Amino acid sequence: MSTDLMPNRYRPGESDLPRRESELIARRDEVLGASYRLQYRRPVHFVRGEGMWLYDPDGRAYLDFYNNVPSLGHCHPEVNAAMAEQAGRISANTRYLEPKLIDYAERLVDTFPSELDRVVFTCTGSESNDLALRIARFASGNEGVIVSTYAYHGTSAAVAAVSPNLGDAVKLSPFVRMVSLPGPEGVPEAQAADFFEAQVRAAIVDLNRRGIGVAALLIDSIFSSDGVWVDPPGFIAGGVAAVREAGGLVIADEVQPGFGRTGAHMWGFERHGIVPDLATLGKPMGNGFPIGAVVGRKAPMEQFGATARYSNTFAGNTVGIATADAVLAILQRDQIPQKALAMSQRLRAGLEKIARQPYGVRAIRNAGLFFGIDIGREGAPAASRRAMALDVVNALRDDGVLVSTTGANEDSLKVRPPLVCQAEHVDLFLAAMERALIKVAG
Repeated sequence: MSTDLMPNRYRPGESDLPRRESELIARRDEVLGASYRLQYRRPVHFVRGEGMWLYDPDGRAYLDFYNNVPSLGHCHPEVNAAMAEQAGRISANTRYLEPKLIDYAERLVDTFPSELDRVVFTCTGSESNDLALRIARFASGNEGVIVSTYAYHGTSAAVAAVSPNLGDAVKLSPFVRMVSLPGPEGVPEAQAADFFEAQVRAAIVDLNRRGIGVAALLIDSIFSSDGVWVDPPGFIAGGVAAVREAGGLVIADEVQPGFGRTGAHMWGFERHGIVPDLATLGKPMGNGFPIGAVVGRKAPMEQFGATARYSNTFAGNTVGIATADAVLAILQRDQIPQKALAMSQRLRAGLEKIARQPYGVRAIRNAGLFFGIDIGREGAPAASRRAMALDVVNALRDDGVLVSTTGANEDSLKVRPPLVCQAEHVDLFLAAMERALIKVAG
C-alpha cells in the first residue's frame, strides 16, 4: 500500500495559484503541523455554505457532491437555530440531569432494531469506534479485531491501529487481522458470502492459535474506504455468525452509511440483514457539529459499565444533543432517506448512460446516495487508472463540482452528496461529470 495517504491533494509547484491563496498556504505551512493536507491540485477556499453549495471569497458557487458530514446540507437553518438556542441557554455535560438528553436517546435507539437499546455518547466517530473496541474486548475477554483490507475506522491510537487505509507508515496492531472482500478480488456474487465467511474463519483460527482470540469484527457496512463494495446484500452474514460462534462481538461502523445514507434503510447494517452487537455513529449525526455515539445491546454495555466509567466533558453535551435532535427530527419529518433513494436512482441511471460512452467508466456501485465509480479502461495499468481518476476529480473541481477518490488504488470516485440533493443538482453533476470525462479521456 502506498504511503501517499491522500493522492488527491495539493503539491507545491504543481499548479499556479492566485496570490491570495499562495499567501494563505505559506502562512498555514508556518504554523500548522505537517500531518495536514489540502485537497485538490488547486486548493479550494470557502467562506460560506448553503444547502448543496459552497462559496469562495469571490462568490463562485461549488456543488458539493462529496461531504456526508452536512447530510442535511450546509448551514441548515433549523439545525443552526437549535444549536444557537441551546448554546444561548446552557452547555453542560451528562453528569447533570437533562431531560433532552434522555428524550433524544430514546428517539435515537427507537430507530434501531429492538436488540440495540442502550446508547453512550461521544464526540466523534473515532471516539465511538475506540469505545466500541473497549467494550468488545472487555465483554469477550479477547483482543483480536478483524477488519477489511483497506478499512478506515478513525484517528485515535487504538483505531488507527486497526485502520490499514492509513498506510504503511501507521503500524497495525499485532492483534488485528485483515480480510479481503469478494468484490475487489473478482469473486462472483453467487460465491461472495462463502468467500467472506472463509476469510473471517481463517482469521479467527489464526487469532485463536496465537492465544489472542477474537474480540470483534469491525466493519463499515458500505466498505467506503475499500472502494464502496456494497453487493450482494447480506454477503457479510456468514462472517458475522462465525465471529459470534468464536465469542466475539460485531461492531457496525455506521459513520459513513448511517442516518439514511443508503436510502432504503436508516442504518447500513440493515441492508445486510444483520443486527450487530454495537453500532458506532459520527459525522452526520450533528450535521457538522461534533457528536457521535455507540448504540448497543444491553449485556455488553452493562458488563463494561459495571467496572469502567465512560464520560467526557463534551460527549453528549446539551448543545450537541439539541443539534442532533434537530437533525433526526428533520430526517424523519421530511422523509429524507426516501427522497435520497429516489435521487440515487436518478443519479445511477445518468451514470449508466455515461458509462455506455467510451470515456473510461469501468463500473458503478452504490447503496443509496453513496457511489463508487471506477475510472480507467479495463486492462489499463493501475497507475494510469489512478492518474485518470485524479484528473477527473480535479477537472470537476475546476468546473465547480466536488468529489474525491477511494479504494486500494484510488481509482474510484467517491460520490456522496448531502442527502437533500434534488433532481437539478443530480443533473448538474451528471453534466459536469461528462464534461470532465471528455476533457480527460479526449
